[in-house]
Amino acid sequence: MPSFPRPRCDTQEGMSDFEGQAAVVIGAGAGIGRAVAILLAQRGASVACVDRDQDTAQKTAQEIGPRAIAVSADVSDETSVQTAFEQAENAFGQVHIAINCAGISGTTGKQSHEVELDDFDRVVKINLRGALVVSQTALRHMLQHNYGRIVHVASIAGKEGNANMIAYSATKAGMIGMVKAQGKEYAETGITVNALAPAVIRTDLVAALPDEVVTYMTDKIPMKRTGTVEEAAAMLAFIASKDCSFTTGFTFDLTGGRATY
Repeated sequence: MPSFPRPRCDTQEGMSDFEGQAAVVIGAGAGIGRAVAILLAQRGASVACVDRDQDTAQKTAQEIGPRAIAVSADVSDETSVQTAFEQAENAFGQVHIAINCAGISGTTGKQSHEVELDDFDRVVKINLRGALVVSQTALRHMLQHNYGRIVHVASIAGKEGNANMIAYSATKAGMIGMVKAQGKEYAETGITVNALAPAVIRTDLVAALPDEVVTYMTDKIPMKRTGTVEEAAAMLAFIASKDCSFTTGFTFDLTGGRATY
């Protein structure tokens, strides 16, 4: 299986894009969250690296350097999310950007009639309720300044539905609906709320899968490959930028041609 490059923090390219801005990245300990936290820092932002796993959050923050802090929080616990934003605001003065990469798949490989409701509820609590908690908390901070960028990582499963992944598909579809509603609610405030819907992205977890599994997942993608965390981070950085100023309530595609709407 081919390797893919990891983002680094030692480049000066694009340093001014986010100069003077601060971001809260939830799920910054690994995968897409880690990649976008590092990229935003490369481009000048101060970053609160938030993750349920304090150790992985700390590793990302250490890689970024003095413009980052590490915070432990769980999106299923609204108090911990509120505390994370307060720590970011205390450290940086204002939160301009919130990127939510938290999410779980729950039990897969079962048809709907076989799904345990406790497992379904657990996925809802993190993927959908957790996304609302992140939006609510970010909005309360951003409304004080009439500016903000909120971005949630959804999934192609939320657009098309993945068989035998009912909880994941339903919660990501719910997230897309939430983003549509919030985009309209806050359209006149200077705050945008958008989402990104990736197909399979080559994270460390995917890289460790057998080749035949990855081949199965990429067969539906016209480009016949997985996406990379760098591609996801670059798209998220654009959505979170001042340049993305006339788009809100929208879910951006990152699927190699699989989704065309």
